[in-house]
Amino acid sequence: MDQEFWHGRWAENRIGFHLTETNPLLVKYWPALSPTRDQSVLVPMCGKSVDLSWLASNHDNVVGVELSDIAVRGFFAEHLYTPLVTQISGSHKLYEFDELSVYSGDFFTAPLSTYPLIYDRAALIAMPESLREQYASHLLSLLAPGGKILLVTLDYPQEEMSGPPFSVNADAVKALFEGCTVKFLNRDNEASRPPSGKGASYFAEEVWLIEKP
Repeated sequence: MDQEFWHGRWAENRIGFHLTETNPLLVKYWPALSPTRDQSVLVPMCGKSVDLSWLASNHDNVVGVELSDIAVRGFFAEHLYTPLVTQISGSHKLYEFDELSVYSGDFFTAPLSTYPLIYDRAALIAMPESLREQYASHLLSLLAPGGKILLVTLDYPQEEMSGPPFSVNADAVKALFEGCTVKFLNRDNEASRPPSGKGASYFAEEVWLIEKP
């Protein structure tokens, strides 16, 4: 689960986690954050998600971060966008096009600000248990006071399926975001399973609203 693992997945196009259409959970539950167009949105570990375009159609400033430069270039190429590309450090590039800014490089060291809104569909569940606390702590450091996160997680018997994506159950979510208001929004027991998850006895997708004091 080091960076080379994810670079390899993108290089080999083994991206079963990628959705080719806007995530319906985003469209349905984003209004629960009471978002306004002028509020900036952070999307950690965004891959080449088409959700970025949907968010950019509803917000004036959407910031993504993605480790793989292949994914970032793929996103702009597939949407026929021609971004301004700036090498901002030895390990980070910034791609900019209209309302969208996407950093390629390590999420933990990217030169980010603080944001009133965060959308996490595939970042937390990509983290092995050993990295979750570090990730959640860093994510909250990037969330402005009173800010909100729309979080999508998976719940399945971890011993029956190897991740990623990993199972992050309700108790884990509440523990990781202790001190915040954690609201359960939805559980879908009929969620689409990755090929490796066909043998799991249950596989559910859950949606959470996290609000920072």
